[in-house]
Amino acid sequence: MQYVERIITGIDGSEARFIGYVADNSPEISPDRTRTSILILPGGGYAMTSDREAEPVALRFLAEGFNVFVLRYSVRASHYPVALIESAEAMSLIRANAEEWHANPHQVAVLGFSAGGHLAANLATVAGDDDLREHGYDPDEIRPDALMLAYPVITSGEYAHRGSFQYLLGSHVHDQSMRDKLSIEKHIDAKTPPVFVWHTMTDSSVPVENTLMLIRACHVAGVSVEAHLFPEGRHGLSLANEETAYHGSPEHIVPAVQSWPDLATRWLRSFAERR
Repeated sequence: MQYVERIITGIDGSEARFIGYVADNSPEISPDRTRTSILILPGGGYAMTSDREAEPVALRFLAEGFNVFVLRYSVRASHYPVALIESAEAMSLIRANAEEWHANPHQVAVLGFSAGGHLAANLATVAGDDDLREHGYDPDEIRPDALMLAYPVITSGEYAHRGSFQYLLGSHVHDQSMRDKLSIEKHIDAKTPPVFVWHTMTDSSVPVENTLMLIRACHVAGVSVEAHLFPEGRHGLSLANEETAYHGSPEHIVPAVQSWPDLATRWLRSFAERR
């Protein structure tokens, strides 16, 4: 297996860590195999990037036969569009190194948790296209082929996770034009890739209305969406098992929610077969 680690320098001088887990091909199995890749964007309210939503999730999907990459993007003191540009560079790295990393450049998904879900959706939709162009990226060349979201921050409106937008926008947090620009449900259109999303109905930090608004916007725009709403569970469950439970808390262990990686795997494999 190849373990990849790169530093992506942010447009404000900050540094993001790009980490990859790439399975080697074998002449005994399929020497020319190319794999679907997943870029994971952990959550953390744009104040940090959670360990619980990084390597444990990467290893779970690596075991399913995917290449997996994790971006520990710049947060807190870095404001929009720093993390977006870093995410674009991460996508560029995956596609530019597709041959070396045995990756299919047309099968690259992004998986975002919470605020990382907002970042993933920002990258996948047209919300940040103007800023990407301004910094030398063609949005269509770095847009992921599939969008996977776990309890995502979507809206900057009534059901917003206020802390995420405070850290993301800094002094511009009360600029309504910026808030509208980064309210993802307003930017779903035909360019948005297929979506897989899950949320819990009892999430009190990022209300499920975020995901419901996303589903509605996808439906109106004709974007394929598979959604799973679980009846119970707090915010930030990650894999919802002992491996990712916060300080071992039983509140983060929810057996009913533990099925989501299997559901996501089946969805992603089905998507890949159609590419």
